[in-house]
Amino acid sequence: MSSGPAPVTGTRRSAADLAVIPPAVAREEVPNDGRVGCVAYPYRVFEATSSMDRPALGPRVARYVVSVDRVRRLALRADTFPAVETRRVEDVLVLPAALHDESTREKARTAVFQWTLRTYSPLGPPDVEFDARADAYKLFWLAERETGDVIVDSVRGGERPLRD
Repeated sequence: MSSGPAPVTGTRRSAADLAVIPPAVAREEVPNDGRVGCVAYPYRVFEATSSMDRPALGPRVARYVVSVDRVRRLALRADTFPAVETRRVEDVLVLPAALHDESTREKARTAVFQWTLRTYSPLGPPDVEFDARADAYKLFWLAERETGDVIVDSVRGGERPLRD
């Protein structure tokens, strides 16, 4: 009996040139009592349009940005479509994508479909189209602290304790 997906093992690199979502929090800015490591998670971000027919009013169009975490297999709503840039990242653990292209697209399509149904009451199923796509890594900083290690989201700046 399986308890979920198998753990993902990444490749540690002394340096890698990666397409990344630009960090709002630089590695050097993370408070620490020792080393600050880095883990690169693969994401695929879609700009999507959902359209629904409305009698006598014409179609209603909603726009979404959906970010698919290809390791945790999650589709998350994003505020903006990222400007991806290539950066050299030192001492990084690069995680492989656990979701393949078609599964990633389907995960995004399902999320947009559900978000549309929660927001609107269409007469029929909405049509979902993808207008843009970007593949990028999101960086997470792993900071050693005397009170316990933490993981810091480089884009949003939030942190939480790192569990063993």
